[in-house]
Amino acid sequence: MRVVSANVNGIRAAARRGGLEWLATAGADAICLQEVRATREQAEDVLADSPLATWHLALMEAPDKGRAGVAILTPDEPVAVREKFRQTPINGQGRWIEVDLDSDAGPVTIASVYVHSGEADTPKQDAKYAFLEGMDARMRALAGRAKKNGVEALVCGDFNIAHREVDIKNWKGNLKSAGFLPEERVYLDRWFDGAWVDLGRELGGEGPGPYTWWSWRGQAFDNDAGWRIDYHVATGGLAARAQRSTVGRAPSYEQRWSDHAPVTVDFA
Repeated sequence: MRVVSANVNGIRAAARRGGLEWLATAGADAICLQEVRATREQAEDVLADSPLATWHLALMEAPDKGRAGVAILTPDEPVAVREKFRQTPINGQGRWIEVDLDSDAGPVTIASVYVHSGEADTPKQDAKYAFLEGMDARMRALAGRAKKNGVEALVCGDFNIAHREVDIKNWKGNLKSAGFLPEERVYLDRWFDGAWVDLGRELGGEGPGPYTWWSWRGQAFDNDAGWRIDYHVATGGLAARAQRSTVGRAPSYEQRWSDHAPVTVDFA
């Protein structure tokens, strides 16, 4: 099984830049998208003109048009699609969606998530923490189900948090910035020290990097001054089958189709 996750920075913009062609040739069994920034009608129109036209689209729109939005593309219709959960902070924001798939190794749940970027000491940061609390509750539920019923889970997407110093090039200059605040990073500590495995770090070595996001501005991309904020995190049984994690960094600035690079994980 191969799963690709990508913050597309707007599916329509990514399509114009060649992003959908890249995703279509990735050999994926599931493609998780973040920052879709489109209604269902708009997303379907874009996909209809792409090599992914026949894929099933599970989409959670954001209430504010042109903002957020998450999706999961699969070659066939999933066994189930879930958009609402008991943990209300993640409901209705266009930031979390799940599908159930039947894989060769058994049933698996895949979630695509887009955490708020936040802004320190503002209401935007409060909204981020509220979402992280809801996300934490849902991840505890998924981990509990995996332990009880053997239904493994994979949560992937743009967490908008760099976990450790090796995950951000200029960590000293961002100690008080959203995305690297201790209060945010504690959530990753909780997950990765508990029931979840950070496959990007597990398979990608000790670091620094590999980074997954670089600002459009300045020389950040050329100097590899990036952040690792895009994750694949899996429950133990699925993590044990993970073989390879790859960051699809564009060969040059001009060939980028998003400010994020797609992350691919292969499972036995």
